[in-house]
Amino acid sequence: MKQLKLILSVAVAALICSCNATGNTGAAQADNAAQGATAAPQGSIVYVQLDSLVQQYDMYNDLKSEWESKAQTVQDDLTKKGRSFESAVKDFQTKIDKGLLTRSQAEEQQQRLVEREQNLQSLSQQKQMELAEEEAVMMRRVMDAIQTYITKYNQDKGYALILSVPVLAGEPSLNITQDVLAGLNEEYIKSKNK
Repeated sequence: MKQLKLILSVAVAALICSCNATGNTGAAQADNAAQGATAAPQGSIVYVQLDSLVQQYDMYNDLKSEWESKAQTVQDDLTKKGRSFESAVKDFQTKIDKGLLTRSQAEEQQQRLVEREQNLQSLSQQKQMELAEEEAVMMRRVMDAIQTYITKYNQDKGYALILSVPVLAGEPSLNITQDVLAGLNEEYIKSKNK
């Protein structure tokens, strides 16, 4: 599957390059040069580098910081509980080694430790699932915001197609990543200040 995606990405990149090489006439080049613009004209096939766009998007970075802070708090709590459990196990083992417990007391404490370990493992799995779900929701929020903005952005620009596949090589004037990023961040800042 990954190999198919790579082949498709290379094919799309080659298509972009060939479309640009054959479709950009001398008159269009002269027009762009006269205007001093490097932006692609209306009807062009353009692309965004989605990984760069996401990583530099302020909304993503804010949400990611919040998520990482929560993940660290969860990890610290689990580590604290794990150390407490290890201490209880060592204490139990010391009492066993010194013969300070009857057989029934030892069995009872051992059963409580087993239950405590199972509860700790269950809590750890639950917290990991919650964090993974929150991360997935965060990414869906970011991607929805990007998709919504790009749709609105293209209403003004009138591009024939905006690709978000990994581009191995392409005409820099067809790369709208920085323009989209600037608009996204501006819109995000406005929405935060409301």
